[in-house]
Amino acid sequence: MSKQVKKAPKIKRPDLPPRLEELEWDPSLLEEEERIENGLIKDQVIEGIKEERLSFKKLRFEGVTFESCSFRQIELVDVEFYKCDLSNVDLSDSIIHHVEWRDCKLLGMNVSGSTIRHTTFKGCQADYSAFGFANCKWVAFEHTLLNRADFYEAVFKHTSFAHCKMDQANLSGPSLQGVDLSTCSFDNLTVSIDQLEGCIISPEQAIGFAKILGLIIKEH
Repeated sequence: MSKQVKKAPKIKRPDLPPRLEELEWDPSLLEEEERIENGLIKDQVIEGIKEERLSFKKLRFEGVTFESCSFRQIELVDVEFYKCDLSNVDLSDSIIHHVEWRDCKLLGMNVSGSTIRHTTFKGCQADYSAFGFANCKWVAFEHTLLNRADFYEAVFKHTSFAHCKMDQANLSGPSLQGVDLSTCSFDNLTVSIDQLEGCIISPEQAIGFAKILGLIIKEH
């Protein structure tokens, strides 16, 4: 009898109210409670904020640029980012739950050491992003650029990569059991050979992985 494969639970989208009041960004918003909740922040530049242990909940950021910002150990819950620029923003050691990033520029964004749950990266530019030691569960990367992204020692559970460009990404450390890379494109990856078992790849990619393993493919 064949073993029945259990389907992964569906990733839950951010739970936002149907209508959000538009907020004007002002650092004074953080002075009292260090949290911002229930609002829309649109077409603004947030610059030079370097705070830890903030809380952003039930927020939608649209067309927002973050410049020279650091939000280490932030709590992001039920948050949407749409067409935002968070390049080089530090979000390390954070709690990121029910978050969606769509059509965002995330070059060099740092979420290393973060706990990431029910989160989607869709149509993003995330080259050079850092996910080292992140704990990823129910996370999806779709049509996203991940060239030279660093996933060193990350944990993947119900994590998927679909139609992503991942050339020279670092996947060394995490188990790739059940991780489907078959629709992704790359010339080279850094992987741990002992963690490759169960990784799903295409026939074309198998040749590349054979080279990683040091095998010599002889053509007749």
